[in-house]
Amino acid sequence: MKALSLFLTLLVVFGGMPFALAAGGGQGEAHGEKSFQIPRTVSEYEHDREAGVWQKISERAAQDPFNVVATVIFLCAILHTFAAGAITKLAHKAQHAHEERMVAAKRRAQDKPQAGAVDDVSFKAVALHYLGEVEAIFGIWLIPLAAAYVSFFGWQPFTSFIESVHYTEPVFVVVIMAISASRPVIRFAEQLMERVAKLFGGSVAAWWFTILTIGPVLGSFITEPAAMTICALLLSKKFYELEPKPKFAYATLGLLFVNISVGGTLTHFAAPPVLMVVSPWDWDMAYMFRNFGVWAVGGILIANVAYYSCFRKQFADLVDRQTGGSESGVETWEDRRDGIPLSVTIVHLVLLAWTVFNVHNVPLFMFGLLVFIAFVWATEHHQNPIKLRTPMLVGFFLAALVTHGKFQGWWIDPILSALDAVPLMIGATVLTAFNDNAAITFLATQVPGLSEIAKQAVVAGAVTGGGLTVIANAPNPAGQSILQKHFKGGVSPMGLLLGALVPTVIMGMILMIPRMLGIG
Repeated sequence: MKALSLFLTLLVVFGGMPFALAAGGGQGEAHGEKSFQIPRTVSEYEHDREAGVWQKISERAAQDPFNVVATVIFLCAILHTFAAGAITKLAHKAQHAHEERMVAAKRRAQDKPQAGAVDDVSFKAVALHYLGEVEAIFGIWLIPLAAAYVSFFGWQPFTSFIESVHYTEPVFVVVIMAISASRPVIRFAEQLMERVAKLFGGSVAAWWFTILTIGPVLGSFITEPAAMTICALLLSKKFYELEPKPKFAYATLGLLFVNISVGGTLTHFAAPPVLMVVSPWDWDMAYMFRNFGVWAVGGILIANVAYYSCFRKQFADLVDRQTGGSESGVETWEDRRDGIPLSVTIVHLVLLAWTVFNVHNVPLFMFGLLVFIAFVWATEHHQNPIKLRTPMLVGFFLAALVTHGKFQGWWIDPILSALDAVPLMIGATVLTAFNDNAAITFLATQVPGLSEIAKQAVVAGAVTGGGLTVIANAPNPAGQSILQKHFKGGVSPMGLLLGALVPTVIMGMILMIPRMLGIG
């Protein structure tokens, strides 16, 4: 049954391309000279203003049948993420079986030198491993999306569509992750949090609480992707390496994702869903701090205290393991604690600030990345090797998600425009679990006539639901990529959902207070 499921997945992903290219060759001529935009903007759809939500969705599907195709493909990608853990287990089994065949082949070769050799690499295991990479899944499902697009409209419209998609944010995340994961930046953040943790005794619990409180708030100033990278790396070192129980591990991961999502709302430039609305709605830093920031800090503290109280007894086990490990542990090159010159740290922080300041200008922050790489080479005795694999995978994930998200507005817009403030906030929270929260807020800016309270409700819901799934908030893939080695078989989507559920409810209740009272 598992083999059949894998075969069907491969068939869907790769089998449609030849048909699409063949069909596109004929239909491209028919559509090539037409002036149209796919996907359409919200204002281009024609239907009765008094039509209900389902009627609008049905009419839009009828006006543009490709909407349904693109959304079904997107749904398949989401379902694929839930199967990622099972596929990864199949990859490990395939690799283990291949290694056993290699051992058996070596034994046969000793007895019979003419016996055939076994390839060192198992293509089946590698393919399964790739299909189980959460960061790669949405990119994989771009293949049938591209095939369907070409089949419907032709090759030229497809290339025009790709050129119209803005990939600035995925590229920015790659750069900010690479710089923020450097040794000087991590050591600077660690020393800053160490001072806070020592005020509370410097225990595992103190580190846990400090990272999950200070780190997300820092996200409002160094951007959420950078804060996620730093928090995940520190949690890996200070918490997850002590092997907490699975329930505690998932609770911490969910809490991290939710806190990062809301922690970037103290300013108007750090959180992706906020960036989408500040210009169209004319929101500034004072507005964000007053209507979201102070409430978000309160929610973070309440959620952290709630989880600390719930898992308080389990910290004792982690302390015992930490004591046992410190006596026999060997410091690695990457974890060494030798001093870093202040000048080196300052250069890294300046480059980090340069990247944040030029968040919308790809040439400028890419120039900063090149300067960063050159500087690391020049001061390599104070550095760790630059690791671009994780940032590149996360960037690939976000680029694919942005592409898929371009086709989801046709059904999200009617839902958002039909709800009052509180239901709208709840609806935005739920929708965020199935789509990037920046896409939700972007689509809200396309809905005409939203009241100020409705605008606030959309953003509040989008940031509240940003921890429910890995696709809900742009920095989540970065955190999962760094921490998934601590979860057997990879991070389970259901485990993450359950771990994030309580802090999501807490954050939703806190952020709903000013909306219900009309404060702001």
